[in-house]
Amino acid sequence: MIKADDFLAPARRAGYDFFTGVPCSFLTEIINRVISDRALDYVGAASEGEAVAIASGAWLAGRKTVVMCQNSGLGNTVNPLTSLNYPFRIPTMMIVTWRGQPGITDEPQHELMGPITQELLDTMRIPHAIFPQDEDEIDRSLKFAQQTMNDTDLPFAFVMPKGSVAPEALDEASRPLPPRGTLTDHTEGGARPARIEALQKHLDLCPADAVVIVSTGKSGRELFTLDDRDQHLYQVGSMGCASGMGLGVALNTERPVIVLDGDGAVLMKMGALATVGAYRPKNFVHVVLDNGVHDSTGGQSTVSASVEFAEIAIASGYATAAKCDSLAGLEKAYAAALSSDGPHLIHLRIQAGSLEKLGRPTVKPPEVARRFRAFLAG
Repeated sequence: MIKADDFLAPARRAGYDFFTGVPCSFLTEIINRVISDRALDYVGAASEGEAVAIASGAWLAGRKTVVMCQNSGLGNTVNPLTSLNYPFRIPTMMIVTWRGQPGITDEPQHELMGPITQELLDTMRIPHAIFPQDEDEIDRSLKFAQQTMNDTDLPFAFVMPKGSVAPEALDEASRPLPPRGTLTDHTEGGARPARIEALQKHLDLCPADAVVIVSTGKSGRELFTLDDRDQHLYQVGSMGCASGMGLGVALNTERPVIVLDGDGAVLMKMGALATVGAYRPKNFVHVVLDNGVHDSTGGQSTVSASVEFAEIAIASGYATAAKCDSLAGLEKAYAAALSSDGPHLIHLRIQAGSLEKLGRPTVKPPEVARRFRAFLAG
């Protein structure tokens, strides 16, 4: 058994100072210490997959990151680890608890995940090792993890058995209830714009110093077709993770961060709205392009027709939210969002459909990530 600072102090010296995740009872001591140490940043995520996205955004902004979760929650990370970190080659250190470890009595829900934790990591091609149990193992373990990530540009996981870290008290600052945000309605009830028109309007209005993360699907393909810029990050997978990645970026830069999202993607990880609202980055603009369908897979309906994303954003702690259904309304909402402190959400209802001849980004994901990172670094 080690003390939390036995691991965290050398990790911090190695540059790991941005932590995110979802608690587990095996993680209590190390999470308590991370939260209590004001020299470290911790973002509590609504889901483990969202935590991976947040850490990916922080890495794009130049941070070295740690994702902490239970091994049962490792299932929630499979999509972003395989369709975000892997294609974009984004490393992060992971601490995954070993609930259901063979030979250790645990709850029935861990009966399967316990024996297959390392097999699942192997399947995802994530190198791993047992979390260090003695103080004299820590430096060697951290150096091995760092060298592995340097060699692969991919995550590395420590698997933490029960009782690895000694008890640690929690000193957590209270999070005051934010003032209720402002909801604005710019809807006109006329013909809705096409997504390509909304994206062109975005390009016309986007500040030169802003960074833009666009959700998977045809939004990214259309934006690339209109204009490929170093400030763009096209998420080719990891549906639902754009806002989490945007949050990770926004917490680590003063540049405007614009997330171009889709209704299906937002619905997939709706808890991310609560995380954004809780951490309240002032430079965060979240645009939901809502065409009511899964356009990339044949136009099947989403349930967004009965969902008021702007009202949900206000209830989640966003500073402002706007509803609109026209380019004029979008322009008004952009002007307000870019001239005041956020986070802001703009819900634009648009037509279904896309360009007939629609290409795909020709810049490979690792290059997209690294030029975006370089743009952020200025």
